[in-house]
Amino acid sequence: MADEYSTCGERLGTRALIPIHDVRVRMIGAGGGCLSRQLGPTCGRERRSTNHRPRAIVRQMPLVNLAEYEVRAREIAEGSTLDYYDGGSNDEITLRENVAAFGRITLYPRAFRGVGERDTRTAILGMPASTPIIVAPVALIGMLHPDGEIPVVRAASKAGSIVTLSTFSVTPIEDVVAAAVGPVWFQLYVYKDRAASEALVQRVEAAGCTALELTADAPILGRRERDVRNNFALPADLWAPNLTADGTLPLPESHGGGGSPFADAFDMLVDQNLTWDDIAWLTSVSNLPVLVKGILRADDARRAIDAGAAGVIVSNHGGRQFDTAPAAIDALRPIADAVGDRGAVIVDGGIRRGADVVKAIAMGAGAVQIGRPIVWGLAVDGEKGVADVLGLLREELDLAMALAGCRSISEITSDLLSPD
Repeated sequence: MADEYSTCGERLGTRALIPIHDVRVRMIGAGGGCLSRQLGPTCGRERRSTNHRPRAIVRQMPLVNLAEYEVRAREIAEGSTLDYYDGGSNDEITLRENVAAFGRITLYPRAFRGVGERDTRTAILGMPASTPIIVAPVALIGMLHPDGEIPVVRAASKAGSIVTLSTFSVTPIEDVVAAAVGPVWFQLYVYKDRAASEALVQRVEAAGCTALELTADAPILGRRERDVRNNFALPADLWAPNLTADGTLPLPESHGGGGSPFADAFDMLVDQNLTWDDIAWLTSVSNLPVLVKGILRADDARRAIDAGAAGVIVSNHGGRQFDTAPAAIDALRPIADAVGDRGAVIVDGGIRRGADVVKAIAMGAGAVQIGRPIVWGLAVDGEKGVADVLGLLREELDLAMALAGCRSISEITSDLLSPD
């Protein structure tokens, strides 16, 4: 009988095919740690099991939640590469709080609400989506997969989710939109060269993107000490073709400012002097709705809407900018109250469970964005991994709605947080 093979041991760009009778089965313990059970010979100091049975059919245990995807991604991807995506700024307090804050929120489920049939569909800026879960912009995702954003957009489109493309994406906008079935949004940094930014916006609109996310919380990059330690820079063979209208803007070299080379390059490109007037400028050069991403204060949310934004994204940049800023979910409720029905409110940061989506909507969000879980899915199994991550969240959302007594997204309301 021919050997069967497992892809256990897959790393970036390579796939080690291991005979099934030589693989290790990895199990996730209750505390999140990995326990290994040896089923055959390996290198190193581990000993061969006395119970080893050659050619036994052994299957890798399925990943059943996003935390397990995070663990598996760390096992597969190169540490310094995953550090770029997983790391935060300074002491990473805000990074941790983004997740921890959801655990402090209690939901009070309703009883006898006839939840035999449920509907997770919604609309965001009038655009239909199968769930209120948007794929957040992730820069330089080509470090994890040779096809860049294409596996992500295909998986998200099949799931009925909106996808947001980063300015620092590695696949041309036109190719991403062509691969998508549903809406594609574009995350925008405004450059010191305003004409270059205007031309880029016009390219984005011509390509078929349907909304802009204007980043507000990164006049300069926060000090991401994992990147500093790793001397993180763009790989020599990786380019970001969506930086400008023609994709030819050269990325500057480090000027020795003490940060990572990537941060130095970013700071030389991006305009650090944006004001609320620039939202009016942006809406004047594009017909696309503008969402301001990186809002953590109610007064800033009101200013954004007053300036012409179609909505705000409550976000601390995944804990990668100003450390000790509040967790995104902690900032959500006053912002949702301030915006009211004048614009869309989306929250980005710390979503790890379907119940987290319910909590965010109960606190006033119309949708959530997820970034790191997409990275983990892509690192683990490409398009299939991203599809599974989105599928797990959708299934958990559906379950949480049933247990909370909600038949539709519109029935997820604030009384779940504090019933009379």
